[in-house]
Amino acid sequence: MTHTRARGDAWEARAATWLEARGWEIVDRNFNAPGGELDLVARQGELLAFVEVRGRADARAGHPAETISATKRRRVVTAARHWLARYGDQGCDLRFDVLTLVGPPEAAEVCHFEGAFEAEA
Repeated sequence: MTHTRARGDAWEARAATWLEARGWEIVDRNFNAPGGELDLVARQGELLAFVEVRGRADARAGHPAETISATKRRRVVTAARHWLARYGDQGCDLRFDVLTLVGPPEAAEVCHFEGAFEAEA
């Protein structure tokens, strides 16, 4: 495993812990589908969120939220469609969130962008 992948895994674990501390249930992690991947699928009550996790060691090169391109959004939406085809919507409202972390994973500053983007037709 590369250093970059290990740090990414640590940011994803921190993101999951952060969400759980705020009442979210992590339903799935690292769901791979043709054409995309979901970092986290989280549920809170009647809301199911597909959460893209982005981290950076520091913000000198820009905030991690700035790295979510149109291509990345399409890949997340594609993966979400595959996930829903397999597991269904569980009677929940659906949302696409971005959770960013800046700093070392164990002490990163976390920002949660709820409804960060919409599924494109």
